[in-house]
Amino acid sequence: MGYGWRRPYPIGLNHPRRGFSLTGELPDKPQSRPQPHPQRWRRMPVAAPVSAGLAAAAASILAASLEWDIPPVAKIGVTLAAAALVGVTTWATTEVKPRRRAPADPGSMLPDHWPPGPEHFTGRAEALSELREVFSARRKAGDLAPPLVVSVYGRGGVGKSALMARFGQEVSRWFPDGRLYADLRGGADAPVRPDEVLIGFLRALGVRLTTDPGGLEELRKLWLTWTKGRKLLIGLDNAHDADQVRPLIPAEPGCAVLVTSRQPLFLNGTHDTRLGVFSEAHGVELLARLAGGDRVVDDLDAAKEIVRICDHLPLAINICGGRLATREQWTLRQMADRLADERRRLDQLQVAATVDKSVRASVQLSYDDCTGIQRRLLRLLSALPAPDVPGWVAGELLDISVLDGADQLEALIDAQLAECSGADQTGALRYRLHDLVRVFAAELAGQDEEERRRAAVERVLYGYRRRAEEAAQDRWPQDWSKGGRRSTPEVQVRAGDWLNAERLSLLAMIDLSRRLGLWELTGGLARAFCSLCHSLRAYWADWASVAELGCEAAGRTGDRRALAIALLDSAAARGGMGVRERALKESGQALEIFTELGESWWAARAMRAVGMTLFAEGNLDRAQDYLIDAIAAFKGEDDVWWMARTQRNLAEMRMAERRPEEARELLETALEVFKREGNRYSEAQTLRVYGEVLAAQARNAHREGDPRSSANLFTRAGFSLDRAGEMFRQRGELWEEARCLRAAGEVGDPSNGLRELDHVRRAEEILTALGDAWGVARTALSSGRVLARLGRIAEADAELRRAMRAFEELEDRWWMALSLRHLGEAHLEAGDRPAAVPPLRQARDIYRSLGNEAGMRRTLELLRRAESGPPAPGGGGEGPAVR
Repeated sequence: MGYGWRRPYPIGLNHPRRGFSLTGELPDKPQSRPQPHPQRWRRMPVAAPVSAGLAAAAASILAASLEWDIPPVAKIGVTLAAAALVGVTTWATTEVKPRRRAPADPGSMLPDHWPPGPEHFTGRAEALSELREVFSARRKAGDLAPPLVVSVYGRGGVGKSALMARFGQEVSRWFPDGRLYADLRGGADAPVRPDEVLIGFLRALGVRLTTDPGGLEELRKLWLTWTKGRKLLIGLDNAHDADQVRPLIPAEPGCAVLVTSRQPLFLNGTHDTRLGVFSEAHGVELLARLAGGDRVVDDLDAAKEIVRICDHLPLAINICGGRLATREQWTLRQMADRLADERRRLDQLQVAATVDKSVRASVQLSYDDCTGIQRRLLRLLSALPAPDVPGWVAGELLDISVLDGADQLEALIDAQLAECSGADQTGALRYRLHDLVRVFAAELAGQDEEERRRAAVERVLYGYRRRAEEAAQDRWPQDWSKGGRRSTPEVQVRAGDWLNAERLSLLAMIDLSRRLGLWELTGGLARAFCSLCHSLRAYWADWASVAELGCEAAGRTGDRRALAIALLDSAAARGGMGVRERALKESGQALEIFTELGESWWAARAMRAVGMTLFAEGNLDRAQDYLIDAIAAFKGEDDVWWMARTQRNLAEMRMAERRPEEARELLETALEVFKREGNRYSEAQTLRVYGEVLAAQARNAHREGDPRSSANLFTRAGFSLDRAGEMFRQRGELWEEARCLRAAGEVGDPSNGLRELDHVRRAEEILTALGDAWGVARTALSSGRVLARLGRIAEADAELRRAMRAFEELEDRWWMALSLRHLGEAHLEAGDRPAAVPPLRQARDIYRSLGNEAGMRRTLELLRRAESGPPAPGGGGEGPAVR
């Protein structure tokens, strides 16, 4: 026959050329053989052999019977003519067609096992585009490249199979020899074996396996032979691992393999792409296609909530859409409400107990693939209410090393049951369970003994306490003991970053500890959290609520010292939020307890807290008594840090009393202490107040007509504030940086008005981003004063009224009165006495109700000028700089 093939077939397999098996049985029909190279061949009709044979016979007889006496040359011509007759007859009776590889059975069709594309396929434009690009690049590479293998992996229900089905339909024309498909899922403990898949594929190609093929290796050889020269698209859905897929990959460049799995397969030369969940827009679009666009338009918020509760998972959204489509009486809001109950959520996300119709069954499949320790970790993680956790948590839950625990977490990620939510501010990787996986795992939590589960959770809680206390003492050591331990700026910054990274998780752990009745642990966590918030002057609402839990925990344990500390934490938070009546009560209670217990150092801190709260209320006379007593007490305790800090507070009070010289002397003494002790943070805070004092002296010199002195003081004030701001900027202290910017905007330098306005606006941007509502209100007041100095009275009026309304909402009547006073003063300085009277009268009434004599005196002076006297230049005194 002259095909020139080498024998590629293994011993023990049917030989396609000979048409019989090695058992001696004759097959019903000859087996076709694969064609290794493209050729053209002729298919002869039945009459062709007959016609050619007759012509050949006639020519042979003619040539053989030539007995005539003719020249030899003539005989040769007759013979050639006969041969030509045979060739022409054969050619004329043979049909010439392009070669097309036929299946073994001439009556069978090309294999096409591809599943139909989904009817409501939505989104995935990027994934489809990526697949097109990969396949197009492979086609351009030609026959020299290895076969294309593309792996699409992702969590169960994300739509991998739908994407494969859709894309396989799109590129079918590129694979003229057919499309083969196999679902490799199998059972939980028995995935489909690759030899089973190969047998099915070979039979689809027409191979008759009449004997035992001899195992996977022999099947693999036969598979490589029968795919030679073919262009096949092979789909392998729901692969478990690389070992299951590797034997199914042909060697032919014209073939392509598209694999889906729940984890990356790490096959050599594979293009791996991860398929993520839907975006909100795509999820809503799919829901609208299934449930009806009008229903989604009528309640878009409910549609978005359904998509969110479904964890943006296409399978879950499909189930919801299908249920809504068959229940026209249901509204989207009713569907969302049904899903909101976590105890029933997975029941709502199931229409049948199959993987493609049940989220629970889909997650179960991934869960079954995990090892025992990974399953236990998944169940234990579901008991933690934190949005995400660092890797060390896994080690505590399993009572193994941190490294081993992190390895188990990574295994859950490979199984698409968990995900890495990224690196936090400290550089640590954080992990979370997918929402529906967490609900599923919580259902299985009962498989663990209650005592073992509680012990695992307690280990995590104590781990958080150790780390929180370490960060708090690094951040603000003076809050934990007299003198405090040494802490470098770098360490303090890292401690602040730790809270920013762990805040939500730490709040969840505090709440969990409380629900478990672990009161001593709750108190310890609360104390560390409040100390960190206080040092950062951030997260005010969280700070206040956790301080309450600290008080509750101390009350439950009967620890009066811990109760007094928690009361101080609460007073600091409430005072900063403007709830000063409660702050004064709680700091007073703390002072009583510390005095009874003989805790003199803590009693001094409580004195300072009472004094600062009175100062913030404008009760300066009583406030200075507490602050002076606190300074003396800290001096007696030999705690120079707290003594210097309280001196700075007293200096701020002297500023409010318009006694800048005394304030400056107190600040210079405090600065010496902080520089000597290396307290850069406290030094920067003191430099800020020092700049404010210099600015007040500069304004006084300007009013007194001393331009040279005022210019010098304005310059020094700006330098001090700039230096403080830069020190905070280098440490990443945004809140303190905003305070410096605000102070720089309040300097009052007549030649620098526009720059000061810019400082104030930048301060408000930072405070708004930090969620500091009180700070924003305070900055609005500063903005109004700057605008008034610039002569932009209408804008100043708007800003000062904004500040007044904000303080009213915050129930801070002292600062509300100050805003009104500055509003009246702005109109008075602009020459509009009638507009100044109403706000000044309102401020007067508030000061009278507060018993604030200093505020009352200043307001009455302005009111007299507004009601009777001519306008005169002047400057208002400073309010208390409590924040």
